[in-house]
Amino acid sequence: MARTKQAISEALEHGLAHHRVGRLREAEACYRQLLSIEPRHPDGLHLLGVVAQQAGRNDLAVTYIGQAIAVMAKVPDYHANMGNALAGLGRLPEAEASYRKALRLRPGFAMAHGNLGNVLQALERPEEAEASFRNALRLHKNYPEAQHNLGNLLRGMGRAEEAEACYRTAIALNPDYTEAHNNLGTLQVDAMRLAEAEACFQATLRLDPRLFETHYNLGNVLRRLDRPDDALASYRTALQLKPDFVDARVALAVLLHLLGREDEAETCYRDVLALKPDLPIANNNLGNLLLKVDRMAEAEACYRVALAAHPEFPEAHYNLGLTLHALGRDEEPETYYRTALRLKPEYPEAHYALALRLLATGRLAEGWQEYEWRWKVAAEAGTLKIVDYGKPRWTGEPLGDRVLLVHAEQGFGDTLQFCRYLPMVAARGRVVLQVQPALVTLLSGIPGIERLIADGDPLPDFDLECPMLSLPLACGTTLETIPAMSPYLTAEPTRAMHWRERLADLPGLRVGLHWSGDPRRYDPNSAAIDRRRSMALRALADLGGIDGVSFVSLQKGEPARQAAQPPAGMVLHDWTNELTDFADTAGLIDGLDLVIGVDTAVSHLAGALGKPIWLLNRYDTCWRWLLDRDDSPWYPSLRQFRQPHAGDWPSVVRNVREALDGLVAARH
Repeated sequence: MARTKQAISEALEHGLAHHRVGRLREAEACYRQLLSIEPRHPDGLHLLGVVAQQAGRNDLAVTYIGQAIAVMAKVPDYHANMGNALAGLGRLPEAEASYRKALRLRPGFAMAHGNLGNVLQALERPEEAEASFRNALRLHKNYPEAQHNLGNLLRGMGRAEEAEACYRTAIALNPDYTEAHNNLGTLQVDAMRLAEAEACFQATLRLDPRLFETHYNLGNVLRRLDRPDDALASYRTALQLKPDFVDARVALAVLLHLLGREDEAETCYRDVLALKPDLPIANNNLGNLLLKVDRMAEAEACYRVALAAHPEFPEAHYNLGLTLHALGRDEEPETYYRTALRLKPEYPEAHYALALRLLATGRLAEGWQEYEWRWKVAAEAGTLKIVDYGKPRWTGEPLGDRVLLVHAEQGFGDTLQFCRYLPMVAARGRVVLQVQPALVTLLSGIPGIERLIADGDPLPDFDLECPMLSLPLACGTTLETIPAMSPYLTAEPTRAMHWRERLADLPGLRVGLHWSGDPRRYDPNSAAIDRRRSMALRALADLGGIDGVSFVSLQKGEPARQAAQPPAGMVLHDWTNELTDFADTAGLIDGLDLVIGVDTAVSHLAGALGKPIWLLNRYDTCWRWLLDRDDSPWYPSLRQFRQPHAGDWPSVVRNVREALDGLVAARH
């Protein structure tokens, strides 16, 4: 008997020695040796269960610890460890019951309070969980796990400052606590304290460089800190550690896309889809990339796969709408925009896209309302100049003796189109106008304006403000009430006379040409539109060699250099280096018989001057030119020549050539 007790004692002692230093296999062998001597030894059964639980074999742990409890039911540790095993199996109510049994036997059992808190948190009973964590900390102040887990709970309850204090206390108690460093980092990300978040993630990785999720989190922070190369390295490290880490691969693809490395981004997205073919976010993002490079049919297919997997995906509905618009399927986009807004009512881009659709189809009343969402779109994308004037927005109410500031907000063409409203508004009260410096001289003749100033100059006192493209909303403009007086701008007489004298020697019909807009490379969306609305001068080659026509360049900017080498057979007179502002350009246009060009400010200027303007219009037209018509309610002197298919400038130019031949013939 004495030798048996000694053998049991030695097996238990050796097992505990191995167990304390993490040698679980050796500990298990010792405990099994003990149980071979005494099969119902409660500590042997309990400790064998603990080893099984620590090795992830919770089902075995429940069996062994249950046998220990059957032998000796009033040992708190047995019930606490049974709770751990049951929690590991997801049997949370049973785990809760086990922890409570342990606490009835030993009310001051700090670890059981802490683990009960974890279970209560998982059962979505946060107030009870908080009480359990605080009980654990009251009993054992130096308990880093309870501090950390309380921090997680408080963070989930929106109590970020308290959560941060818990994480920092846990780290102070255990500086090598990787989870606490990492979770403090994620908390700092939520608070937009990115430099501090980076430090937390770096500290985590110094402790354990194998944590692929932390490399991913660090990459997200570095991207937001505008350190793309470092972010790429972090994502790639995460993927080296876990090649099937889909979130990191998607993030890598997104960043490559943002950096303009479309080929690499596409490869990365396709790698993701090889792992998860119907993953909505990857299909949506690949669609965005394909749309950007004008592979629209492929983009459409991606969005449809995303929506098949996730029908309630507002961004995919919106993006599919954009794609269908670009493909010229004009009846379909609106349905997708409205679905996106049903799913996500505060979706600025979808509101804005719907506005453009409504305006393009002549439903101006609803369109102007939706068009006000452009400000939220601009705030997110930085594509419009947003100035806080600190005064109320004018919405059409009587002005009385108040001064209204009307200010330009977008491009030159927008100012030229919507300055037509100013005499109407000025008839209601006192108006100050702020426009781009290059338009100040030209617009100085608008009647009724109390003061005209250039953008950037000091503002006088005023009481209300209104962006120029909000004037149609304030004035209640419908398709039938568009103020289409013509002309509503005039060239300054001295400049007009100067250019008439310069043009006097040109024979025949004097036709102005402009073929390209501002590329706006700072804004990818605007740049993509410019690529579709603009052409090269050589695309107008069919207009060369027409007897009875003299061509004059109206092209400014970088594309103006093409005027030095016009297409064969075309003589192009170019005085654009003498045009210092739009007043000069207006003087030159005043001496012409016709202006032909793409959708730029020059076309608006010609229309505002009442000059005949032939607009060479892209297939996916701007909203202001409406759909399915070749005239314009905005400019009575404008005639449209639309692309019948995306990118089809040759047929447009052929039609213009035919019309120009007819015009020349009619003059003889």
